[in-house]
Amino acid sequence: MTEPLVRVDDLKMHFPIYTGVFRRHTGDVKAVDGVSFSIQPGETLGLVGESGCGKSTVGRALLRLYEPTAGRVVIEGEDIATLDPEALRRKRPTMQMVFQDPQASLNPRMTLSAIIAEPMVEHTSLTAEERQARVFELMDAVGLNRRFANRYPHEFSGGQRQRIGIARALALNPKFIICDEPIAALDVSIQAQVVNLLEDLQDKLGLTYLFISHDLSMVRHIADRVAVMYLGRIAELSPRDALYAQPLHPYAEALLSAVNEPDPNRARRERIILKGDVPSPANPPKGCSFCTRCPKVFARCRVERPELAEVQPGRFVACHLYTPDAGQTGASGVPEHNQQGASS
Repeated sequence: MTEPLVRVDDLKMHFPIYTGVFRRHTGDVKAVDGVSFSIQPGETLGLVGESGCGKSTVGRALLRLYEPTAGRVVIEGEDIATLDPEALRRKRPTMQMVFQDPQASLNPRMTLSAIIAEPMVEHTSLTAEERQARVFELMDAVGLNRRFANRYPHEFSGGQRQRIGIARALALNPKFIICDEPIAALDVSIQAQVVNLLEDLQDKLGLTYLFISHDLSMVRHIADRVAVMYLGRIAELSPRDALYAQPLHPYAEALLSAVNEPDPNRARRERIILKGDVPSPANPPKGCSFCTRCPKVFARCRVERPELAEVQPGRFVACHLYTPDAGQTGASGVPEHNQQGASS
């Protein structure tokens, strides 16, 4: 294994809660509460989970669009969280983001050409002619007609606007791109085109992606590994094929049971309907964050928070079903096959 391009250690992003006339601090919304992972050069890590689990907050904290509460974010050997403003500005070309809503992320008063050229104006010394040549090069790369260079965002379709966002992200030749639900606002027929474009660009330019999405079918198509988030923490981190074939964490199992199986010859998973609501990130459960909805919960889950640990080669799970002493903690409600899986 090469040195990871991106390494995240115990990342936390807490938003303070203030109440009353005197703005008294009464607690925190723990949107991200101790997330760790790494991404190898040229790899795509998928980050999935229900709405509100903290996926987009992780992406924004990685680029310091939000200032992390705690933790380390190391990109190319530099801890982004400790850089001063000027050093962070110099680091910006290395890491870029494609935002979820292409309508909201583009300045409606700027032309396509000006939008794509803006990062070059800020971070390079290219002349106007060189910038325009680079704009045309990027438009070609993402499949936009050069005749559209002087049009405004409202004159484009949703898919075309997302291509503009991708071209802008590529303007400074980044190594790492965070794709924050880049297909969520698009028609189904356009989603595959955008995902295929991202894959083609990755192959040509050697890009590294963090692909954030709630579309598990698309994540299966593009990701090399997948991290499943629940209530601000990673529940499972596994290679894509292993996760989709046999999820280990009960939450990942429930999440993947909702995915339509495209292969008619493969048995369809039994649909798992979780009971109850997602707890508030301002007041998470004392033990495992999933214990209030888990069908396999036992006593230990309610008092002790499980840590993300490697239970099989390359597979990491935060679940007491897979701790060495799971069978010795009164886990009478744990199915036998899960206890066997924990010891394998």
